[in-house]
Amino acid sequence: MSEERTLVANLSPTRSVRYRILAIALLPTLVILPLLLGVTMTRWNTKFDTLLISKVNGDLTIAHQYLARILENTGEHIVALGSSAQFRDNTTADAKQLAHFLDTSRHRLGLDFLFILDAKGQIIAAAPGAKPEGLRVDWPVVAKAQAGAPASAIDIFSQGELANLAPDLSERAKIDLVPTANATPTDRTTETQGMVVQAASPVRLGDGNGVLVGGILLNQNLVFIDTINDLVYREASLPEGSQGTATLFLDDVRISTNVRLFEGRRALGTRVSRVVRDTVLGEGRTWLDSAFVVNDWYVSAYEPIVDSYGKRVGMLYVGFLEAPFTRTKYVTLGTIIAAFLIVTTLTVPIFLRWARGIFKPLERMTDTIGEVESGDLGARTGIKLVKDEIGLVAVHLDDLLDRLQARDRELRDWNEELNRRVDARTSELQLANRQLEATTKQLIMSEKLAAIGEITAGVAHEINNPIAVMQGNLEVARNLIGPAADVAKTEFRLLDEQIHRISQIVTKLLQFAKPEEYAGYVERHVPADVFADCLPLVQHLLNKAAIIIERDHQTHRRVLMNRTELQQVLVNLIVNAIHAMPEGGTLGLRDRDEDRAGNRGLVIEVSDTGIGMSPETLAKAFDPFFTTKRRGGTGLGLAISQTLITRQGGTIGVESFPGRGTTFTIWLPEAA
Repeated sequence: MSEERTLVANLSPTRSVRYRILAIALLPTLVILPLLLGVTMTRWNTKFDTLLISKVNGDLTIAHQYLARILENTGEHIVALGSSAQFRDNTTADAKQLAHFLDTSRHRLGLDFLFILDAKGQIIAAAPGAKPEGLRVDWPVVAKAQAGAPASAIDIFSQGELANLAPDLSERAKIDLVPTANATPTDRTTETQGMVVQAASPVRLGDGNGVLVGGILLNQNLVFIDTINDLVYREASLPEGSQGTATLFLDDVRISTNVRLFEGRRALGTRVSRVVRDTVLGEGRTWLDSAFVVNDWYVSAYEPIVDSYGKRVGMLYVGFLEAPFTRTKYVTLGTIIAAFLIVTTLTVPIFLRWARGIFKPLERMTDTIGEVESGDLGARTGIKLVKDEIGLVAVHLDDLLDRLQARDRELRDWNEELNRRVDARTSELQLANRQLEATTKQLIMSEKLAAIGEITAGVAHEINNPIAVMQGNLEVARNLIGPAADVAKTEFRLLDEQIHRISQIVTKLLQFAKPEEYAGYVERHVPADVFADCLPLVQHLLNKAAIIIERDHQTHRRVLMNRTELQQVLVNLIVNAIHAMPEGGTLGLRDRDEDRAGNRGLVIEVSDTGIGMSPETLAKAFDPFFTTKRRGGTGLGLAISQTLITRQGGTIGVESFPGRGTTFTIWLPEAA
């Protein structure tokens, strides 16, 4: 007894459980949660700044696309005007009428200048009144048009070049420079150059060729820059107090902007800071960061603008005021911190009270054990029966030991029962596993077909567009060349045939990817009649080999299916059978009545006595783009056939043995 008391004394706690429970209760609230809150706020702050940069980058993308669209539209307008019948008619008129037509077209298309060059680069007519003797015509876009290809680009015109085009363009381009803090030092006081969207297109002039050239001056073009700003920063796209701006720079000078120096006056002539200029114009990189714009900090995006010579000549800018976002960020962070402090102040007393409810009973139990060890066997904890873990431990400790033995016997019985159930479940799982494997194979094939269908549909639709352009331009080329096209008649015929071939392949791809779009009018047919229509279509192939046709038509039931689609399926199977018998053989065409799963239907069989297929080839027979033909095959025939039959509620299967032939079996429900 003395040894047991000594052992118990040695096991007595040396540290009070009170402090450990208090630490457990308060550590998450006062230490871990503040650390997590700090880390979360830091990451949130970083993500917030990253989100602003991402937004301004997206805004720059919209502005870039609009500028690219201006270039594209200008080029398209010039090409359309040059190829119009009205233009052709006016080129044969007198110079005064041609100049009037150019000026009318210039106003209608929103161009600042428009002129025509002959094959020698001499000006035939211009609008408004340009000076032919001083007009520059050696631009790369003009050279490309003279070579036969329309082109458009941004170019920088000097003051004299603008004056030769039209006197008012020189005045519009002129902008007085405004001293700007942090800008690169300069001795210039005025920006006289003009940034021009210039487009040129080859045209036909009587018996010769020429070039039609037009353009738009972007200096002080406020409609252009305000349109960009309206597209990027629509109403309610920014928080209250923020403001979006857009600017076009020639070198580092703002030539078109909606940034304000003060109320009512735009910041034309102000310049960008040196660090932005060196990054964008000097290094050719896009600037995505905060920047001081004229008189305030903006979340900014700048990208370089390149002219037709590949030289960086300006910048495109979009941005929005940073202050409202910064204010919102700090208000949010302050709100989170204040909420944390309030919650902590309210919850810590509750945690302390809960902790006291735990360590007080434990201390009573420890004191009672000490009294019993001292000899007071009548000592008791005095803890009343309560419905919590500590009260139950104090009252039912001995009772739990008795229950433990009973639970052990029950567990042994349950163990034996569990073993029996496991054996039964194992056999069920084996059966389910075999079913799952079969289902998985079907699912993989369905997913493969769906994925290939999406890919082929996208590719086919993308190919259709250039095919249409090729066909249209080929016809235009014939019309433009006229009788001289007979010299290249063979080449044109080959081009037509190859374009038609591409079109047919694209049609097959689309029919495989989206068969529902190609479904036609459904009719009721007897298989024997459809076979009779199919044989003339493949007679030229049958004549090339010693093939005997055996026909056995036993059904008079009808199927409900588009006749062309059913013919397509049967012709594909017959052609495959013919190809499988290069040395000749027997082609079997049969049909008979057959009901499946309580549904009335019929079976169509196409068989051959050809080379057959290996098990590996047979497993891939209906896979899209799989073919054993070295040339001339697309691998879509059986895949499309399976899609057409399945859509009608039928099935298609195949049996084949190497050297013994192949049989394709189609089951279709009877037409109601």
